[in-house]
Amino acid sequence: MNISFSSYHTHTYLCKHAQGTPADYVEYAKGQGCTALGFSDHCPFPKNGGDIWQHVKMEPEETALYVKMVKEAAELANFPVYLGFECEYDTVFDSWYKDFLIAEHGAQYLVLGQHWVPDGSVRHYIPEVADDRRLLHKYTDLTIKAMQTGFFAFLAHPDVMMAKGTTVWNPEIKACLTALTECAIDCDMPIEINGYGFLKDPVITKNGEKRLPYPFREFWELAATSGVKVICNSDAHKPENVITPLIKCRAFAAELGIKPIESLPIAVKL
Repeated sequence: MNISFSSYHTHTYLCKHAQGTPADYVEYAKGQGCTALGFSDHCPFPKNGGDIWQHVKMEPEETALYVKMVKEAAELANFPVYLGFECEYDTVFDSWYKDFLIAEHGAQYLVLGQHWVPDGSVRHYIPEVADDRRLLHKYTDLTIKAMQTGFFAFLAHPDVMMAKGTTVWNPEIKACLTALTECAIDCDMPIEINGYGFLKDPVITKNGEKRLPYPFREFWELAATSGVKVICNSDAHKPENVITPLIKCRAFAAELGIKPIESLPIAVKL
């Protein structure tokens, strides 16, 4: 089934938990009605930043290779191909985003994919600590600060905090996700319905029910009436997953009356 689609959330083998090169994704997407494909593999961080997200990101010395592969893939494509990075935000890396990823390596866009909340010398995975009120609000405040920097083109999987079945929808969670949505509106920043969640195993709730880790329907029902911009992305970790999750994203959006944006305003081409 061919449809017209664009996706700006794509990974490569360099992040250590995905498969394929940019050329592999382009070759697959060429036959699937692709109108634009953005690569946003997990960004490297400086060596002196410590062992930060070491198991799920490329190394700084691999950045030039990543850029080269994306540019080569763009030459194979019959649609625009864009160079991006998915980033965890921490205020100590502000210059890294601007000077290394954008200025030095020519990133055309950055994705805010906040999975972790720093707490002193420890970084917590937010789905595992979302029931901790202090850490939940600290995560929310940090994500809002990141959105307000203007570095990022969209907020990936804003509902990732719900990715564990043990976390239940409650006023605290609702308030934090509402705050993220309101900030996105203020910043004119799209938020993402993430297709990768459709490919993951269901989580088991405290009531013994099964649900998707994300997208989390109760949140998106609120977002649907908020006026926030929404983008659908596949978050592909394999070339063959460029399209199927996106079809599911769009069907999910249609169920809730959400009309996603079709493209990001990227002016500079590779």
